[in-house]
This record gives sequence, structure tokens and C-alpha cells, in this order.
Amino acid sequence: MAFRADEAAQDGYERARRILVLSPGVDADQREKADNALQDLIDAHGAVVRGYPTWHPLVPQENPHMPVTDPSDRCGYQGLDHTIYFAHAFVSCPYGDGLEIIESVEAMEPHPCATITAERLDVPFYNSGTTPILVRCNWHEAFPERHMVPKKLAVPLMIQQEMRMWHRAEIGERWDTMRPYLLGDPHGSRSSLFVNQETAMAMKRVYTAMVESGMFGPLRMD
Repeated sequence: MAFRADEAAQDGYERARRILVLSPGVDADQREKADNALQDLIDAHGAVVRGYPTWHPLVPQENPHMPVTDPSDRCGYQGLDHTIYFAHAFVSCPYGDGLEIIESVEAMEPHPCATITAERLDVPFYNSGTTPILVRCNWHEAFPERHMVPKKLAVPLMIQQEMRMWHRAEIGERWDTMRPYLLGDPHGSRSSLFVNQETAMAMKRVYTAMVESGMFGPLRMD
């Protein structure tokens, strides 16, 4: 089935709404406020997604042998619970004050292309006993196409991430195998909710050249 960005974004919105807004823990008279806040987050930070490209600043890769595509303790976050991802931010709703998340973000190593911040939201998401925490990727450079990472950033970030593996790799993975890791989720064959077709095709050309150089070892055949 062809990838349709609008349908993927709508599916993500409906899933996020079920969790954050329509949860039994949200009072009926608070749902309009929660609905409006969810839409504001999508407008500001991009569509709801299921996973990030491995080169995205929101998922620092601590172990190059085990790529991470979702925020967790494997990439430095502590205390996440009931979490929804947007293209350039995520909101997590732990019980309590959320301080553990905020402190883990503040302890992260700085990124050369973006600043990651965390803040509490005064929004009735998920449950009245939780504190929604917004973790944002504040890119240092404006994007020509809203919420779409341009190829001048996506390509070098991908190269930087993949180069961490070259001297230990034993086999080169095909592009089709790597698409979920390099384009994010959801994605199609030539684009995703993070990058447009021009950027994705540039990434494919560069990644294919890296694999064909033999730097990762022989190409996986199965």
C-alpha cells in the first residue's frame, strides 16, 4: 500500500486523542481543553509518529549496536510514562511531578544541531493524577518546509550516525531494511512524516554508496 502522509498523520492524531484526551482519567468537562492542547502540539511540533529516525536529536544513541527509535531509558530518559511522540517533541504523562524526566533531559549531552528542553504543561492529559511533561527538540536552524527536516541536516546526521558502526560492522544492510531506522515511523518507500521525497532519495543515494563501498562488509543477501 502506498504511503499517504495525510492518512498516517490522521491515524496518529486519533491514536493520541484516544490516549491523552478520551482516557477515562480525563474529566468530561476538561476534554475540550485537552483536545485544543493536543492540536496546538501538532501544529507546533509536527504530526503524531510511532518512532524517530535514529539520527533524530530526540533519541540519542548510546549504543551504536542497538539503534533506538523511541525515547526511553536506553537513550537517557528517566520516568517516562503514557508517552505520545510528535515529529519534533513528545509528551509524557507520569504520575507525580515529572521531575525525573526534566532532570534526565537537563543531564543529556548537548547536540550540535538542536537543544532539547523539558517543561510541565498545565493540560489535563491522560489522567488527573499525572503531570504532562513536554520534551521539545528546538532545532537551531529553521526548516524551509514546516516540520520536514531538510536534506542539508538529515543527510549529514544520518552519515554521522551510521559512521559510528563502520569499524565494527560485519555486514551491509540493504536500504529497504534500514528505512524504518533512517526515515522514521510511519514511512513509505520515498518519504515519511520527518523528511520529504527529495530528502529521502538523497539519503538513499548516500546510504547506498556507503554500503556499496564495502565499509560495513559484504551486502546482506537474504
